[in-house]
Amino acid sequence: MKNLALKAGAICISMLLAAALALPASAEKKYTDLSGTKKFEIKRGFSPEAIECIECHARKTPGIVANWKMGKMSHAGVSCYDCHAVQKSAPTAMQCEGLRGKKTYISPMVSSKNCSRCHPEEVDQFLKSGHAMLAGAPVIENAKFQKLMYHYEGAEFIGIQKGSPTNRAARATGCQMCHGTKVELGPDNRPINETWPGGVGTRYPDGSVGTCSVCHTRHVFSMAEARKPDACGACHLGPDHPDIEIYMESKHGQIYLAQGEEWNWDAAPDTWEPGDYQAPTCAVCHMSGIGELSTTHNVNERLKWDLVHPRSEIRKNERGNGEKGDKLMRKVCANCHGKTHTSVQRANLDNAVALYNTYYDNAVKMKADLEKKGLLKKDHWKDGFQEMMYYLWHHTGRRARQGSAMNAPDYAHWHGFFQVFQVYKDMEDIYNYRMKNNRIEDLSTVMNSGPQ
Repeated sequence: MKNLALKAGAICISMLLAAALALPASAEKKYTDLSGTKKFEIKRGFSPEAIECIECHARKTPGIVANWKMGKMSHAGVSCYDCHAVQKSAPTAMQCEGLRGKKTYISPMVSSKNCSRCHPEEVDQFLKSGHAMLAGAPVIENAKFQKLMYHYEGAEFIGIQKGSPTNRAARATGCQMCHGTKVELGPDNRPINETWPGGVGTRYPDGSVGTCSVCHTRHVFSMAEARKPDACGACHLGPDHPDIEIYMESKHGQIYLAQGEEWNWDAAPDTWEPGDYQAPTCAVCHMSGIGELSTTHNVNERLKWDLVHPRSEIRKNERGNGEKGDKLMRKVCANCHGKTHTSVQRANLDNAVALYNTYYDNAVKMKADLEKKGLLKKDHWKDGFQEMMYYLWHHTGRRARQGSAMNAPDYAHWHGFFQVFQVYKDMEDIYNYRMKNNRIEDLSTVMNSGPQ
């Protein structure tokens, strides 16, 4: 095993960036000599510390090493040591069995901060996106979400001790695996209380935010894998935001299912263009370089509407710039569609948002009337009106809006607006009964877990 790294034929490429040459002020000069802006040094093999990690893990966790050998990281000479090694003073510093008594310390957790050493631009874009701080916020900061996780789903309300392992199960197996959580450490600097691993918005003890390997799964870190809709579908699915199902129903998804195995998934960033594929994936529309647009890891950048929250608004501030986002998304569409087709699709989305917002605004007015007269229960989940209002926006309303955005008629209609009006009518009946009788009905009319 001693020469495993060399046997793999890995090439270590270290790029030393020199100062960029300024463009000449004179218009007479037709070109700029760019030689020397990058210096490439090619070295074979790995450091002794890296080889020690590779050889040990080839015995202990051969699957990890096998994946790493197949990926571009190993080809570029990036080893376990390069990503996992930390200073002894780092908050996550620890020593695995093979390092006891040595000077090398590692962290099993690799945050976006580690990745930024080689991918600074990608991480900077990511940190401005909804996949970073905003993703983890519900699990970490939102009081209502915390009550849902621990008091209700964690069964505190029927006697399970808050903070116990059983009470944490709903969060640890569900919420945090997509949203992320805040990593807690024990006295040996290992994560505790099931706070790791977590999803894309995980917050780490080194102060960084984000888990890149959620999309670029370790240890191959395949760009092709991240470009396929299946990567996004790990979180963007289910009754509340069935984006992968919506995509598969759309014409884009149909073409992907029929032809996707033949597409070129491994083109370099900003060179992956129509022709490499016959229809866009999630990545093409929201992240990839296409036409005059460059690759971005800010998934908010090309979005106009917030289609997730109770009322849809044009994105602004931390959620993006919706007016700019609309223009950028139209540039994506322009690579395959004419202006008429694109304008119709964008107008359909605007109209669908206006329709949904009308339902929601009327529901808000009814709730305000009931609240003034003391006709709402304190426990939302025992109150038929408030429970249905949740499903109006969180399930049926999202499906209607997102189905309209991505051209999936079954989700826009049967799973969407058809159920929106049914839920609304149920709410209207409850409202009318309470206002007429000045009392809350004895038994909730909501007898199931909500529309699916």
